[in-house]
Amino acid sequence: MKNKVKFRKSLKKNSILYLFLLPMIIYVFIFNYMPLAGLQIAFKDFVATKGIWGSEWVGFKYFRQFFTSPMFWKLLKNTLVISLYQLVFSFPIPIILALILNYTPSQRLKKITQTATYAPHFISTVVLVGMMFVFFDPASGIGTSILKGFGMNNPQVLTDPAAFPHLYVWSAIWQTTGWSSIIYIAALSGVSPELHEAAIADGANKLQRIFYIDIPMLIPTAVILLILNCGNIMNLGFEKVYLMQTAPNLSTAEVISTYVYKIGLQGQQYSYASAIGLFNNIINFTILILVNQIAGKTTENSLW
Repeated sequence: MKNKVKFRKSLKKNSILYLFLLPMIIYVFIFNYMPLAGLQIAFKDFVATKGIWGSEWVGFKYFRQFFTSPMFWKLLKNTLVISLYQLVFSFPIPIILALILNYTPSQRLKKITQTATYAPHFISTVVLVGMMFVFFDPASGIGTSILKGFGMNNPQVLTDPAAFPHLYVWSAIWQTTGWSSIIYIAALSGVSPELHEAAIADGANKLQRIFYIDIPMLIPTAVILLILNCGNIMNLGFEKVYLMQTAPNLSTAEVISTYVYKIGLQGQQYSYASAIGLFNNIINFTILILVNQIAGKTTENSLW
């Protein structure tokens, strides 16, 4: 009863603020919650003429079809290999860059480095993939010439299945590292100069200041971002993977998101594609919950 009274008083007192919040609540409800009704397509034999509600209920038919499909383990393996590879390398590099920039004595050099590392973020996915195709062109690509200089005979990077994960991950690191480091630079700017002054007075060198002052201050931010990244571990960038795919490299380049696109939109198997997509999101949600709980117990930093 007391809580209801407090809520009414708060609602009356901050009515203008709640009014400003109302359009966003309506927007989120319409575009994020109402579409959840469409999840039932995964459990129905969807026919467009009958609509979602009129289509026949088939239960877990399409989930079983996916789990018993010869593509299941291949798609799961490819998705996890690329995602974990990207997480392991792309997560710490922005932190290292932020620490380097934080200790760069020259402001001019710092600004030039920041600009150079931020710029790739604004390159579109289509342009980035086009750049890779030009760079590794078998006949005239600069990258191909460099590989030949290291002794590789006629390298076919763009069509080599073994090269696809490396090409995807390191191009992503090049494109996103500078932008991802911004939040860590902001966190480092909040470190009290007095801590560094005291450490210097005690004879601490830069490496010791990084380990005992900067990194502990970065841990809360890093843990939250790690949890969010783990929650998207099964969601690879569809556009980039699809554009990079060639017939010879499909054995490692075919992932869940591109497979869903091909069978869903191109093959018009809407129920099957919805079942795969729902399975993918359930895995992401489960990983998010587990990583959040582990982070909360080990570092006392979590999303909730």
